[in-house]
Amino acid sequence: MTSVSSDEEGRTAEEMETGLPEFDGDALDAKAIDLLAGKVVRKDLTALMRRGANVPTFMLEYLLGMYCSTEDPGLVAEGVARIRRILAENYVRPDESEAIKSRARELGQYTIIDKISAKLDEWEDLYVASFASLAIEPIVMPEEHVRQYDKILQGGIWCIMRLEYVRAGEESDDALADAFDTAPRRRSRRGHGPADSPFRIASLKPIQMPNLDLDALLESRRDFTAEEWRDLLLRSCGYESAALGERQRMHFLERMVPLAEHNYNPCELGPRGIGKSHVYKEVSPYAILLSGGQTTTANLFGRLNASRKATLAERTGVVGCWDCVTFDEVAGMRFKDMNAVQILKDHMASGSFARGRDQMSADASMVFEGNINDTVQNMLKVTHLFEPFPPEFNEDSAFFDRIYCYLPGWEVPKMRAELLTGHYGLITDCLAEFCREMCRRDYTHLFDRWFRLNGDFNTRDEISVRKTFSGLAKLLFPDGEMSRGEAEAILRYAIEGRWRVKEQLKTIAGVEFIDVNLGYADVENPSVVQVVGVLEQSEGTLVPEGSLLPGHVFGIGRAPSGDWDVYRLENKAVAGDFRFKTEGIGYSRTVRESMDAAFRYFEGNAARVVAGMRKETKDYLLFYNDLQGRGPSDEVSLAEFVGLCSAACNRSVEPSLAIPGVIRLSGTMDEVRDLEAIFRVAKAAGARKVLLPLGCIQGLQTVTAELMGSVSPDFYPDGDAVAAAKKALEL
Repeated sequence: MTSVSSDEEGRTAEEMETGLPEFDGDALDAKAIDLLAGKVVRKDLTALMRRGANVPTFMLEYLLGMYCSTEDPGLVAEGVARIRRILAENYVRPDESEAIKSRARELGQYTIIDKISAKLDEWEDLYVASFASLAIEPIVMPEEHVRQYDKILQGGIWCIMRLEYVRAGEESDDALADAFDTAPRRRSRRGHGPADSPFRIASLKPIQMPNLDLDALLESRRDFTAEEWRDLLLRSCGYESAALGERQRMHFLERMVPLAEHNYNPCELGPRGIGKSHVYKEVSPYAILLSGGQTTTANLFGRLNASRKATLAERTGVVGCWDCVTFDEVAGMRFKDMNAVQILKDHMASGSFARGRDQMSADASMVFEGNINDTVQNMLKVTHLFEPFPPEFNEDSAFFDRIYCYLPGWEVPKMRAELLTGHYGLITDCLAEFCREMCRRDYTHLFDRWFRLNGDFNTRDEISVRKTFSGLAKLLFPDGEMSRGEAEAILRYAIEGRWRVKEQLKTIAGVEFIDVNLGYADVENPSVVQVVGVLEQSEGTLVPEGSLLPGHVFGIGRAPSGDWDVYRLENKAVAGDFRFKTEGIGYSRTVRESMDAAFRYFEGNAARVVAGMRKETKDYLLFYNDLQGRGPSDEVSLAEFVGLCSAACNRSVEPSLAIPGVIRLSGTMDEVRDLEAIFRVAKAAGARKVLLPLGCIQGLQTVTAELMGSVSPDFYPDGDAVAAAKKALEL
């Protein structure tokens, strides 16, 4: 009885000494431990160990997965203590390199933890090993390790190794042959080569995953539901899924797509402190994070005309050496020469780039992250959402068109304690290997059995959406098996991410990117198109508060069904020869004729609105937004006339204003009727004012006091569209 009590007291003391957090497991934890033993680790232990150990996360978690994959607190405490001892005694730090070499010499052998890589020396017919931190001249790598762990030849692997030091004259060829299990060591021709080093590797054990049995992992995935697997992935990155909403979960998963999809180029801009760079810095050893600052073409894409003897990094730069390259704090990016920007665009578009006479290929995904210093709505009113990029990018529509998905960082919560998981997740090395293996697969076609993209997609739009869909599908459904509803949810998210890019391109370049009405249709019913849209464009209501961009105006008209609706007309004036182009109208002849009538009236009467307006030196572009998908109306021509005047004089219309009314080709205007319905629709859309002719004053008696209290009328003389435009523009 006494011995048991003593044991319990000792265990409690040990737990208190280690400072282990209390663990409250759930059903998913038990399932993960049972099905993925050795591949999962408690993420709160990772955070605990990271405080006192500046070592790669994937290496630390591999040790935790080896020694702490249990729910027994006593065994966890023992495992943590053992890991701490291993790291303190055996982890190689560059400044301790000479001390470790001395210990190996004095003791005859010493156990170290370091990253080791090897290459074949074909002239000496042997493998040559080199270390990441230990400053030892290249030494011979035993062949059995290379055969067993081929990852040693593919950039290297973190290992725990027993390093031996053999003094000159203390060994025979036979003893050396036994140690290496190969032919006796041959002296180098120079007498000072890898085979002549007194250091040799006596034993080696990887503490990274040397390889991943993807088929076995996929088999284990089938025992999890879609929600359980999604939560496990999020926990594997350190996040607690239960503290996130559905859209937020998709945002966090989207951050992982560049690790699972080759040549994928997303962008995330948002507030500070939302963990934008965490996945690329801590989760994968195949990703590199480039902090804001000056960089060169050679650093990114290799030296020009590099010799054949040059290293891989010298020939291809970081783009050729890593699977994912992340530019952090994009506002601080600087290039010594603009040639780097052009090469970057080439790589983003095709996965290859030219350096001198050579055409080089690379699979690296390019990720762009940065902070926004204003509210999204204010940015949309005065500029665009790519504004934080440096000047050399800011007006480069060709560069932004190569971005596949814009992740709205303003929807991601700031990192707090409750968002960090204390449950089990895949060790980061396992997660990284899983993502890397999934890069070899192609799931871009999986939604074709149910859906077709609509006609507004160009080739680059389609590639963007398909690659986003493919990456998310690989993460959530790695075996490719998913339901129609699951595929639709991923497809809608992918379209939204690309639509957000097109919306900004429309503001930057106008006519080239005006077709932003991206959507999809059911294969069995292709005539019904589902338009996705982006949330920030409406801010919860159709008519946002505050000023709009010049040329933007809201019109009220009847849809083809006869119901009143609100439409957003986005006009843009660019240098040209007084041409008028429209998008978003479709094939409706009556709507097109009504917009033409507004333009013809603008042609003849714009000078009466603003004197000296040089309208003939510009082209006018209209994007017709059917906000609720009920079909375009042919009764918003007065609003379009006001929008054209607004774009021409670069002056915004009155805030929160909605405009009903029809202008005919003859220049006459139709009477405005059904005022109660107009006011009701205006209120529902968020408008605060409605522009009406004076003749409607008597008809306002039919409008309820509730509606009149929410929406106020603003009057202009009957039949005078010029006066209406002046009123709307507050002239």
